[in-house]
Amino acid sequence: MAKPFEQIVTTHGAMVLRVCRAVVGPTDAEDAWSETFLAALRAYPELPADANIEAWLVTIAHRKAIDITRARARHAVPVAEPPDEPTEPTMAGRPDALDGELWRAVARLPDKQRTAVAYRYLAGLPYREIAEITGGSTDAARRAAADGVKALRTNVGGRS
Repeated sequence: MAKPFEQIVTTHGAMVLRVCRAVVGPTDAEDAWSETFLAALRAYPELPADANIEAWLVTIAHRKAIDITRARARHAVPVAEPPDEPTEPTMAGRPDALDGELWRAVARLPDKQRTAVAYRYLAGLPYREIAEITGGSTDAARRAAADGVKALRTNVGGRS
């Protein structure tokens, strides 16, 4: 017998929110989280009993993050005055998108490294499942996560 869906949300909700924050930034994370669990609720009755719930939820969150990123790219961001000099883009397209030095460093990672780090270290997924979600190889997922962690160690607080 399958667990009640509410128990799935209670058990995995915080992990999915952390992944969403790392992938799309805090501004859009709650929308991605909500969209993830709405889609999961619809699909849950058909989920095989032996499915890896975490990997399934991260896969849905990954797709919702892509949708949000694409939608954001299609919309202009109004500003009162254009900046005199170009600003450095962040994960959410805004300099204030993440709080703290670590989150700013995560935001600066290339997309593949950021998602690999989020899925491995925030969701705890094995590299094989990360590869399935992102459409790459297990070795590429392992390398992206390792390169991301190395960059974070180098860039956060000047530690290496």
